[in-house]
Amino acid sequence: MQFSAAQIALLINARVEGDPSVSVGSFGKIEEAVSGQLAFLANQKYEEYLYSTGASIIIINEAQELKQPVAATLLRVPDAYTAFATLLAKYQEIVAQQLTGIQEPVYISKTATLGEHIFLGAFSYLGENVKLGNHVKIYPGVYLGDQVVVKDHSVLHPGVKIYHNCVIGSHVTIHAGTVIGSDGFGFAPQADGSFKKVPQIGNVEVGDYVEIGANSTIDRATIGSTLIKSGAKLDNLIQIAHNVEVGHNTVIAAQAGISGSTKLGNNVMIGGQAGLAGHIQVANGSKINAQAGLGKSLKVPNSSVTGSPAYNYSQAIRSQATARNLPEMEKRLKDLEEMVRQLLAEKV
Repeated sequence: MQFSAAQIALLINARVEGDPSVSVGSFGKIEEAVSGQLAFLANQKYEEYLYSTGASIIIINEAQELKQPVAATLLRVPDAYTAFATLLAKYQEIVAQQLTGIQEPVYISKTATLGEHIFLGAFSYLGENVKLGNHVKIYPGVYLGDQVVVKDHSVLHPGVKIYHNCVIGSHVTIHAGTVIGSDGFGFAPQADGSFKKVPQIGNVEVGDYVEIGANSTIDRATIGSTLIKSGAKLDNLIQIAHNVEVGHNTVIAAQAGISGSTKLGNNVMIGGQAGLAGHIQVANGSKINAQAGLGKSLKVPNSSVTGSPAYNYSQAIRSQATARNLPEMEKRLKDLEEMVRQLLAEKV
């Protein structure tokens, strides 16, 4: 597909600087792009490539000053990174609209309800009373258990498994290999040292505009629902335990783990490999640094923590700075001790 600079400008509300009729058919990184490709410049570390790239069209910030002539047609926008993300989303949407129909073989229960303009990839399985909204894309090898609901415009990539009774909102993207609704880790210790499994009879509810990365796992609730609220973004390889609540627009990076019944507020940011204990609360806007271990609630909104056990970010940075100075401090202490010994010896 080919798009002109004028057409792209309409999609991202950009101001054209150069030839509006020039067209592109693919995307490229600004340092590698060739003729017929579109690139963008958001990070000033790559500014030098603005003048040497082979890209035909470049999205740049409105405030970007040119130090020399640029051969490409420029599309000026308030935020180049956001505009590029918007353009990619629209391009992906156009491509996805072309993907419709039902491949063979698939299994579709007689009680399943299918919306309009859906795509079902080969070897997908739809259990009893499954409900698919309009424009849903189910890629090959997806399993949907009984009573699963997937709402409009959601996309489930290959190998996604969603257990019974779970609900997936609209405009949700779930990447390959993710499992939603598997049993929570609930076992009651017995007097003889064994463990009795606690049945997990709840479900998982995923809100609208959520994205979940590859090979993540979200456990069903023991009772009630594990909640991933609208706008949340989860990276690859994340573990969300039973009865956890992830707030609106919260983002969690790869390999993080959230223990059972922990409640995350809205707009929380959690770095990679962070671990959160169970039954705690994290206030709105909190930031938990990568590899932090959080064992107690964060009750003050917009606070930042780091380390394991996690504590206030500013205090942690000061502690690290002090630790780096310990060798010099030790030397100074020894010098002071020697001075004290000499002064005492002179008095004697």
